[in-house]
Amino acid sequence: MKDRKDQLAAQRKIVPALLEKHKLPKETRGTRAADDAWVAQMCATILASSQEQAGEAVAMALAEGFNPEHIGEAISLAANQLLLRQVELMEGKNTYGRRTHGDSPGVHASDATNAWRNMSRVSNPRNRAAGLMLAAMDVARSHGFKQSGGGAWYEKEPFPHAEQMEKVKATGAAALLKELDGAIRENDQLRAAAIAQTYGGNKHEARPLFQLLLQYAVSEDGRLHAEKYYRTVSEEFATTREAFRWRQLVALSRETASMYGYSQQDQKGAGRAPGYEEACKLLRV
Repeated sequence: MKDRKDQLAAQRKIVPALLEKHKLPKETRGTRAADDAWVAQMCATILASSQEQAGEAVAMALAEGFNPEHIGEAISLAANQLLLRQVELMEGKNTYGRRTHGDSPGVHASDATNAWRNMSRVSNPRNRAAGLMLAAMDVARSHGFKQSGGGAWYEKEPFPHAEQMEKVKATGAAALLKELDGAIRENDQLRAAAIAQTYGGNKHEARPLFQLLLQYAVSEDGRLHAEKYYRTVSEEFATTREAFRWRQLVALSRETASMYGYSQQDQKGAGRAPGYEEACKLLRV
């Protein structure tokens, strides 16, 4: 907790200083369009940055007149990469184990970024700038955990890797959805990610995949983030450009496979969301 208080105290100093340094906010909202390469580079910059560096990268982009929506898109994709790059065990955080659901760095950062983006959309110019900087800083803070095998988050290759992709033989939508459902029930995170990647790569409709994952978002415990993260991915998928949007559903598929059947204590056997059985009974479903 002390570390978190120190981080918040640092943010309270960093953000006003960056606003003053880069003469933010500008009189008019930025309209400069960011191309795919710029978004990918900003995503990589945030992943490799300290809190202050991430905040400054966003401040510079705002000062240069880039569209806040495109800046927010890059921050969202950086948060998404935390979940796609997480390995099985984080050093010093053994309670995470193989879990990528709940309050894991990737899910936490994605949900926080989504919240900051939504607040920034309806805020005054100063708060919009501050909100986007804080979103990027939160992602940078979240990648501070070291993973088994050493190295930082940004040094890992995102899942699914080639060896997982090669094992997916189906190509049709119905067959892939059936396989994804099986991977989720087996808690096979990396296979679930590979199937979702294949599904998107074959240009299948996103809605059936969302519908499959929704049933688990409402039925599983999810450590308080199940419905929240599903909503985050739904919104971010809708506002992310085509070149990158399937990363969101790949991450949601991995997270869903992680949380299936787990209770709040991450023990198999009692993983239903609180109130789910009662709700089903009342709704007669």
